[in-house]
Amino acid sequence: MKPIWRICLTSMLATVLLGGCGTTPPAPDMAPQLALPDTTTITQTGDLRISTLDVLTVRVFGVEELNGSYQVDHQGNVKIPLIGTQNAKGYTALEFSEKLEEELGRAYLQDPDVTVSIKEGLSPRVTIEGSVNSPGVYDISGSISLLQVVALGGGLSEDANPERVIVFRQIEGERHAAGFNLKKIRANEAEDPTIYGNDIIVVDGSRARQTYGEVLRSIPLLSLFLIF
Repeated sequence: MKPIWRICLTSMLATVLLGGCGTTPPAPDMAPQLALPDTTTITQTGDLRISTLDVLTVRVFGVEELNGSYQVDHQGNVKIPLIGTQNAKGYTALEFSEKLEEELGRAYLQDPDVTVSIKEGLSPRVTIEGSVNSPGVYDISGSISLLQVVALGGGLSEDANPERVIVFRQIEGERHAAGFNLKKIRANEAEDPTIYGNDIIVVDGSRARQTYGEVLRSIPLLSLFLIF
C-alpha cells in the first residue's frame, strides 16, 4: 500500500496539471493558510521539563496534608511543606518526584512515595530538534514564525540542511508533517509559517539523521500538512 502522503501528492500534482489550462496557478512555494493544531496545550510526556510559572500537582502516598497544587515561581523554585523551597526548573515530573522523595525521606518520612505531574503552564511550548545549536523545549508567547523558532534553538548547526525543515503537528487526532525551505523563506520566495504550541520542528542534517534516519527526506516540501 502506498503511503498516504504519496497518494495525496499524486492527486495534488494531477489537479495542478489538469487545471493548468486557462487558470493561473498560485505562486510557487507560497503556502495557503496552514491547518491549525488540535490544541496548543502541552501534551504530557516523560521528556516534558518543568518551567517557571508551571503549576505542579504533588501527591504523597499516605500524607494527605502534603497533597496539593504548587506553582513554580519566576526563579524556578517551589515551596513544599516540611522541606521548604526546592528548585524544580529543568526537571521532568519523574525526576522532581524522585528529588522530593529523597528530601522527605532524609528526615521526615520513611520510604516516601511521591507523584508529581505538570498541571498547567501559562506559556505554550514548542520543541526544536535536529541540526540546531541548542535543541530543546522552549516557551513561546504570542505569534511566532518558523524562522523565530529556529533562532530560539540557537540557529542552525554546521551540519544543518536549511533547505529541509520539518514541522510536525497534531491535526484532527492525527500526526501531520510539512516541509519548509529556510533559504526560500529568508529570500522571501516562500512564506514564513506560524508555529503553535505543541509543534515539533526538526531541522535536517547529519545530526538529525542519526535520530530520524531518512524519514525526514521522505516528507515532500509542499508547505502544507500531510498525514504522516
